[in-house]
Amino acid sequence: MVTRGQFLERPTLIPVGTDVLEGLSHRGVRAPALLILPPDPGLGGDMQHVVAAELTWAATQAGHATLRFNHRGVGASQGRRGDSHSRLEDAHAALRLLLDNSAAPAAVLAALPGAGPVAFQLASACPHVVRAIALVSPPSVEAQDVESAAVPVRTILGALDAWHPSGAVLAALTRQGGAVDVVEHADQRFLRNLPQVGRAVAALMADVRA
Repeated sequence: MVTRGQFLERPTLIPVGTDVLEGLSHRGVRAPALLILPPDPGLGGDMQHVVAAELTWAATQAGHATLRFNHRGVGASQGRRGDSHSRLEDAHAALRLLLDNSAAPAAVLAALPGAGPVAFQLASACPHVVRAIALVSPPSVEAQDVESAAVPVRTILGALDAWHPSGAVLAALTRQGGAVDVVEHADQRFLRNLPQVGRAVAALMADVRA
């Protein structure tokens, strides 16, 4: 039994091809749902990333369904660790399951470090259901990536992060309704002021809902 004020994610199995991915989901009644794309496995990332947990908390407290998962070959997910193509397949399968289980008509993608390319490709492949992208401390973002996105792109980074957007990226974000949120006193690990990351993504979801 879950009592008022408790937070409980449910283990969730995500079929993709002949493999099954591990995930954690939380129910919600408000659209859009939130799909959290884990860091690139090559960067040593998985769904237990501290930012993934914070985003889950912030979105569910606002009433949104969430799903975070591990790519093939990471954690308890089956299969061999793949490439960018297989990671896109994994994300696509996770998105389908999230929408099916939540009955939400649309989703926001939150891309953790290195997952930006997958987010842009998934948004392009599913233009009718992906409504916005939040990039958290991306290793790099090119202006053409932002301009190719048909949805708002919000970038969140620490003030002490090694990467900062160029003038061209800032201009591209402005043109397509995006924004850059800078978390003071934080680097890419967000050991300080982590709740600000969750609030930024929750605000993006509220904008999409409106």
